[in-house]
Formats: sequence, structure tokens, C-alpha cells
Amino acid sequence: MKSRQALAGWMFAAPALIVIAVFFLLPVLAALGLSFTDFDIYALASLKNLRFVGLANYLVVLRMGLFWKALGNTLYFVAVGVPLSVAAALGAALLVHSRLARWKGFFRVALFTPVVTNLVAVAVIWKYLFQQRYGVVNYALGALGIHPLDWLGNPHLAMPTIILFAVWKNFGYAMIIVLAGLQAIPGELYEAARLDGAGAWRQLRHITLPMLGPTLMTVGLLTMVGYFQLFAEPYVITEGGPLQSTLSVLYLMYNQGFDWWNLGLASAIAFVLFVFSLAATWVLVRLGRRKGWV
Repeated sequence: MKSRQALAGWMFAAPALIVIAVFFLLPVLAALGLSFTDFDIYALASLKNLRFVGLANYLVVLRMGLFWKALGNTLYFVAVGVPLSVAAALGAALLVHSRLARWKGFFRVALFTPVVTNLVAVAVIWKYLFQQRYGVVNYALGALGIHPLDWLGNPHLAMPTIILFAVWKNFGYAMIIVLAGLQAIPGELYEAARLDGAGAWRQLRHITLPMLGPTLMTVGLLTMVGYFQLFAEPYVITEGGPLQSTLSVLYLMYNQGFDWWNLGLASAIAFVLFVFSLAATWVLVRLGRRKGWV
């Protein structure tokens, strides 16, 4: 009986597993094999020009100063953007979940809307909002007597501007997850805390945040993995500039693969990024286990 149930389960899962194998697993394995070759535009013309180079591409990546610059930018984006995104999601979820909030359905939709908008379209709009001479942001600052800032042309301001855009674009998805976690907290805990004289701050600190620990951990992991794949934002808004201050690892991979046709080197960059992403995930999971959230 159990074998029949197991067989039925595998049959139902087979279509999805086949799709994953064809459109995910096989391309990943192909890219891994590609990273050990010198696949370039000449190999595209004829596979006779393709050579196996072993770990040479990985050594080139690790010796490439531009890669470490891009990795530093990516880590900066992750280290700042992930906490801000989680904090924004938590704050929005608390506001929407509050008993004092009216039109909860409207605000849930409004706060989630940036997630479903087209990334390239809103990135173009964001680019014009922060334009130095004619942007709305600088116009508002000028009305307050503040000198216009070169948001996208200043190496010190370009990445924070992109981080702000990414937080606005992505926090709505995390908000929905955090909101589900808030709704799963038993109301009796808050009632008991109020009877003991606990105010809103103490309830947040001693009930809400501890109970949301696993949820926030999940949101942080999902956000971090997504932010390691930074590409579209700098590609559309700053093109990796100024002075390569917004160049990400994925952007560098794109340049090597599709501008210079060094597809073997680009594949190696992708797998080096995967290693760093995996290491960061491992560190976050270890921290979560110490807190009892995993």
C-alpha cells in the first residue's frame, strides 16, 4: 500500500521534476562544464576552437581586481539592503496588522504593488526622479533650501540610491510573509501581557520579535539570496558607474559573457559568486540556529 502511495506521489511530482531538470539542472551543469573551458566567440563559430583549461578561469577571476571591486559592491549592497528590507517589511506588516489601521486591504495592495511592477520600467522612472538637474527629488530638496545632489553621478551616493530603490521595490513580498507570521501569534499572549501592565514596546520586544524569529530568518535568507543577484538596477540606472561604484558581480559576469564573449570566464564568475552566496547563507543559518530560529 505504501509503495503504491509513494509511486503515485512520484508520478504527480514527475512533471515538475522534469521541468526543473530540463530548465534548471541541465543548464547549471552545462555552465559548470563551460567554466572549465575557454569558450569564446571563436568557439561559437566552431567547437574545434574550444579547449579545456581546467581551473584557469577561476584563477583569472581570483586575480582580477575588477572582480574584487564588484564583489565589494555586491557585499555592500547585501549588508545594507537586507537589514533595511527586513526592517521595512516588519514595520509595514506591523502597521497593516495594527488594530488602529483602517482600510487594511487597500494598504496591503498598495504596499505590495511595487513587487509586481516591471523592474526595468520603474528603474527608468527612478533614474529620472533622482536626475540632478530636473529630478523631482532634487526639486523637493531645493524647495527646502538644500542644494541639489548628484545622486547617480557621485560614487558615494549612487549605491545608496540603488539600495533605496531595491528596498522600495522588494519589501512588499517580505511584508506578506511577516504579516502571515504576525497573524499566527496567539492573541492570548498579548492579552496576558496587557494584564501584566506591558506596553506596546515591551509586547513588541518580548512577544512579537521572539515569535517572529523564524519568519524573519526566512525573510532574511530569501532577501539575501536575491540581493546577491544584483544586476538590473545598476544596469538600467547607472550602468555600473560612476567609477564602477555600482558594478556588481552579476553585471561583471554579463560584461564578460555578452560584451566580450568570454563565456567560460563568465561561467567561472557565476560559480565563484555562488560560493560566496552559499557561505553567507551558511553563516546566517548558523546564527539562526544559535537563536533557535532554525
